[in-house]
Amino acid sequence: MDDLLRKVKQSFENLERALNRLEDALNEDQDNSLIVDGTIQRFEFTIEIYWKTLKRLLAQEGIDAKTPRETLKEAYQVGWLQNEQAWLQMLKDRNETSHAYDEDMARKILSNIIGYFPDMKSTFYTLKEQYIEGLDTE
Repeated sequence: MDDLLRKVKQSFENLERALNRLEDALNEDQDNSLIVDGTIQRFEFTIEIYWKTLKRLLAQEGIDAKTPRETLKEAYQVGWLQNEQAWLQMLKDRNETSHAYDEDMARKILSNIIGYFPDMKSTFYTLKEQYIEGLDTE
């Protein structure tokens, strides 16, 4: 297995762990502000790993994407993401939570994360089936 394929496989493992940890956080009591903060931080981390994984996959396909936004747009163009606007909103939410903190904004973003999670998870499993299970048979 060449270096890029090994990195892709590692990216999927990291992304799966991040998604599982985000899911664990989403299953906690969201009335607790510490849980809200932790959930948002896990979301930020998961989105970061997600776009970097997509960037690696795009590179494997010969597509050079430099920024998170460009990566999501390219991933949508090749059919890996079903709802481009939702993914771009996830990125915007991640950016907003990273630079400023406000309780009302945190609650709104938490609500968004709850809505995003099913798409994040189903996209992961679709990509994993397409790439990792293909790698394991090579």
